[in-house]
Amino acid sequence: MHFPEPGPAAVGSMVLCLVWGLVRARPTSAVRQEFRRPDMAVAVEEGDLFEQRAHLVVGFSDTFDTESAGGVVINDSSVQGQLLLRRYEGDVGRLDAELSAALGTVAPVAREDRAHKPLGKLDRYAIGTVAVLGARPQLVFGSAYCRIGNDYVAGSSVEDLWFSLNRLWDAVHRHAQLECVAMPLVGSGLSRLDYLDQESLLRLILLSFVARSREGAICRELRVVVRPADLARINMPEVAAFLATLASGFELTP
Repeated sequence: MHFPEPGPAAVGSMVLCLVWGLVRARPTSAVRQEFRRPDMAVAVEEGDLFEQRAHLVVGFSDTFDTESAGGVVINDSSVQGQLLLRRYEGDVGRLDAELSAALGTVAPVAREDRAHKPLGKLDRYAIGTVAVLGARPQLVFGSAYCRIGNDYVAGSSVEDLWFSLNRLWDAVHRHAQLECVAMPLVGSGLSRLDYLDQESLLRLILLSFVARSREGAICRELRVVVRPADLARINMPEVAAFLATLASGFELTP
């Protein structure tokens, strides 16, 4: 049986259908939502945190340890390890000097004995403490959101993360001058928040920022930068819908 050759219109339709299917099948790597009153934007995107043209957020433990000690205290591949390597060219002394200056007016809540914590720093600061490092136009907000044990295992909780995020937004409000702030998916690394998956952590961060923004502008854009390995575990269309719902509720706020 002979079938007629498809005409140009049919070929064009088939090509469009194929392109549309490929677009739909491709994973979404970025979402963005605009908000009003105050005007701001929230974005979630795949990328490299240290290539962002924005102020940065980096998570720390309550001791603000910096030396890796062969990966025992600080993992070189962690965001904090990358901060040392890429922002401070591996100069631990310079990073420690900036941390000391930033924490100069903050009283530690406890001090460990060297016999019990052979490596790293001994002073412990309250969860939620923020050390503002560097200088404009790119500050680093070092946020203590987890506690590191004397066995060098970091641990946090939903309550600690929520509290530290609120303190972080306070610091951003004071120092960022409404400029863009980029942050990683805090809690997805070695802080032992294993009972929350990456998408739940992301929603917690987004909800915290939007809820705090109801009280007044924090920054004009918050950008959560997600590693490719984490992106594969996040349903980005669902995140977009979640942000749209938050924006809708934001609009209804008197």
